[in-house]
Amino acid sequence: MDYSLAKDLFGSWNAVLHTLIVGTLSYIGLIGWLRVSGKRTLSKWNAFDFVVTIAFGSILASALLTGSTSFVQAMLSIGLLVGLQYLLTWLSVRTDQVQSLVKAEPSLLLFEGSMLESTLKKERVAKGEVLAAIRLSGHSRVEDIGAVVLETDGSFSVIADIDPQQASALKDVKGFIDTRRSA
Repeated sequence: MDYSLAKDLFGSWNAVLHTLIVGTLSYIGLIGWLRVSGKRTLSKWNAFDFVVTIAFGSILASALLTGSTSFVQAMLSIGLLVGLQYLLTWLSVRTDQVQSLVKAEPSLLLFEGSMLESTLKKERVAKGEVLAAIRLSGHSRVEDIGAVVLETDGSFSVIADIDPQQASALKDVKGFIDTRRSA
């Protein structure tokens, strides 16, 4: 095997050794940070949670694949994100203003078997996506569905049976209050 091909395939032994050592330590460090910070750090309740999760991957990739990011820098970066995420979630649980900045409201997409066209357009959701969510929930008839909600994390909740007067789990869903008043 000629030298340039071997270098292209394997890089230098220093780079391979760096990846093995820093990769192992970073993995252990990340697990440590996640254990200290709790389950909430990797949740997917809002866009900020998603950004933090993606940033963890980017930091680890940088530490593993470039010699310019040290293990200490990677752990400090992850620790900073964990701390900021903790602060943001702590504040959002305690103040409505922070929560309204951080979290989107869930939206009602279908109510009592009828698609809510204006909400579908506003939320940029195709009817086919709602139908797929209904099928994935094990139902075959749209008419049998009480509600489909676009949750704050982008997932769909399908509720088969609904009593609009007693649906307390839907009280924070945008569009449900208006629908309930018109019923």
